[in-house]
Amino acid sequence: MATIEFLGGVGTVTGSKFLVEAGGRRLLVDCGLYQGLKELRLRNWDRLPVDPASIDWVVLTHAHIDHTGYLPRLLKDGFKGRVYASRATADLLKVLLPDSGHLQEEEAAYHNKRGTSKHKPALPLYTAEEGLEAAERVAGVGYREPVELGSGIRVTFKRAGHILGSAIVTVEVGDGRAPRRLVFSGDLGRYGAPILPDPMPIEEADDIVVESTYGDRRHDPEPIQAQLERVVGEAVKRDGALIVPAFALGRTQELMYHLSGLEKAGRLPRLPAYVDSPMAIEATEIYCAHPEDFEGDMRTMTMTRNCPLHCGDFRLARSPAESRAINEVKGPVLIISASGMVTGGRVLHHLRQRLPDPRTTVLLVGYQAIGTRGRRLQEGAKSVRIFGENVPVRAHVETVHGLSAHADADGLMRWLRTAARRPKRVFMVHGDSGPAEALAGRIRGELGWEVVVPGYRDRVTID
Repeated sequence: MATIEFLGGVGTVTGSKFLVEAGGRRLLVDCGLYQGLKELRLRNWDRLPVDPASIDWVVLTHAHIDHTGYLPRLLKDGFKGRVYASRATADLLKVLLPDSGHLQEEEAAYHNKRGTSKHKPALPLYTAEEGLEAAERVAGVGYREPVELGSGIRVTFKRAGHILGSAIVTVEVGDGRAPRRLVFSGDLGRYGAPILPDPMPIEEADDIVVESTYGDRRHDPEPIQAQLERVVGEAVKRDGALIVPAFALGRTQELMYHLSGLEKAGRLPRLPAYVDSPMAIEATEIYCAHPEDFEGDMRTMTMTRNCPLHCGDFRLARSPAESRAINEVKGPVLIISASGMVTGGRVLHHLRQRLPDPRTTVLLVGYQAIGTRGRRLQEGAKSVRIFGENVPVRAHVETVHGLSAHADADGLMRWLRTAARRPKRVFMVHGDSGPAEALAGRIRGELGWEVVVPGYRDRVTID
């Protein structure tokens, strides 16, 4: 008999943590930070309801911080076990986790300088050094290479198509001939997206834990190239900056791919274009070092060191001085900068300077969680708070959904239909309550499967 306890990623799209217990051992699938609403972010400071020292293994579906960013804290609080992920995820975490720690340190320093924390002094959740130490604990595993953890527990990674290294994780529990198979979707990519291949099929599964970020909607059917052509063209006519807050991992690379192609096809004018994110620059280099994540022409080009992401169309701002210099660029200019939900990073400096200018366009290119600046901009806020200041929003704010790295409701249903047989249950996670309930209803209606929408700390038996 095994159990799953939902320690995060339920009722919200962040903080994913799913604890599997079997044979007296504990496996944590994902170890993410909460983001967005303050009440959720405060959970990052709480010790886990289970002793971290009692957890034997951690398995990570992909590198995004809402799935991995709690790992340094888990180690700090006593976890001593092994950590597994795909090879590309292991490489990416050497960039992402230290950066997450650096942002934690910066936030603590800011509060100490302004005296805006009730803690004296304010401390980071973890440091950049602790982030790197955590990343170095992650062992990279190949796709479809089963890992025997012990006590009859085995895990296997398959490509999920969400970002580089993203994986669907199958956890097999039991020493007998018919082990229970738990399939965790992680975050699933879109079918037919550029760069990465489609999500791999579920195959055999007794229970499925599936994300529901876009469980209540379909992506815009308008081709993404046409959407970008329209938004960029209008921004150029305004003679102002086009600022794109984009996740350094995944979204930035796809934007580079599309925008370079549009420019080469003569559908967009050539204008100064910057990638202002050291992490995005490093992540792009890691993309080009992992041909095992690709198929077809992309795999061939990457293996022959002709990766299409290695292009000279973008100026790369690595240093703070190079980032500040972008502030002096007048007229039409494209700035891609982290973070995707406008929660931190260099993009805040660009927005503080340019949001009051009605010639500016802000292009949101992915899901904006409740409580984030990105969500407030998307909902038409007249001002947003940046670095302790209320910054007026006079810029045009646009949203392009076709660049989301998540499958929409139809894509999620398509993936569920790849199960070799009817599962016992489907657990709906990693989605706000509306999308989760909407997808659950659709699965019940179209497939006739039992669906559970768990709550925080719900524990269910897998038998």
